Amino acid sequence: MTLTMGTGPFAPKRGGEFNFDTAALKPHTLYFEPSPKRVRVEFGGETVVDTRRAKTLHETAALPVYYLPLADARMDLLEPTGHTTHCPFKGDASYWTIRAGGQVAENAVWGYPEPLTGAPALAGHVAFYADRMDAWYEEDDRVLGHPHDPYHRVDVHQSSRHVRISLEGEVLAESDRPKMVFETGLPPRYYLRPEDVRTDLLTPSATSAICPYKGVASHWTLRVDGREVVDAAWSYPEPLPEASSAPGWVCFYDDKVTVEVDGERIG
Repeated sequence: MTLTMGTGPFAPKRGGEFNFDTAALKPHTLYFEPSPKRVRVEFGGETVVDTRRAKTLHETAALPVYYLPLADARMDLLEPTGHTTHCPFKGDASYWTIRAGGQVAENAVWGYPEPLTGAPALAGHVAFYADRMDAWYEEDDRVLGHPHDPYHRVDVHQSSRHVRISLEGEVLAESDRPKMVFETGLPPRYYLRPEDVRTDLLTPSATSAICPYKGVASHWTLRVDGREVVDAAWSYPEPLPEASSAPGWVCFYDDKVTVEVDGERIG
């Protein structure tokens, strides 16, 4: 969830405490830093940007965004438009449309030609709507979703805690061998082996979700005693390396079913 979201130190609802008056932090604190990674953006079969000078913008309550040097972009593929937006913390944004390989992404690129005094480092850089591009790469690895945050961790640990999942008294899963996933800014998650889950009560749904750190999640709808709970659980059939020790293991949403750990209800 990064430095700026969830319970991160610069999130609106941070989980810890600073040793100074946090009133000094602006509502939209900006932290702009260079990235050591080579970053590439592809659209319409063309490499639109290939740079070793990427910078990452961390902004309170927002996911990290790559700002890439305009000088490293294929300007022959970018067409300025008349569209503008205003950010009270960064300034007036100009936009570009990308045309490549017969494809068009309108107003898919933005930048701040004359940023406000509080965001001077944005000058000369542009950002791309990640979900409108064909592919992003950090070095030679494809990136899912938003850029990786260097301050984000995903730790997966084998545990002997007793986990019990139920719905209105009906036990759905029970295990003394969960994998616990500790992820920056998020509560601990408890992933269970499929053989410890009543998989006969679960039906695959069409819902999927992308996590840049864990991969593409598949979801499961729960059906028990005539009741249906849509997308009650999820799993990562082909997890990324950070979560590779629990492929296909199942995790339940604690706001849709009852999750008890060592006899104590969570969520």
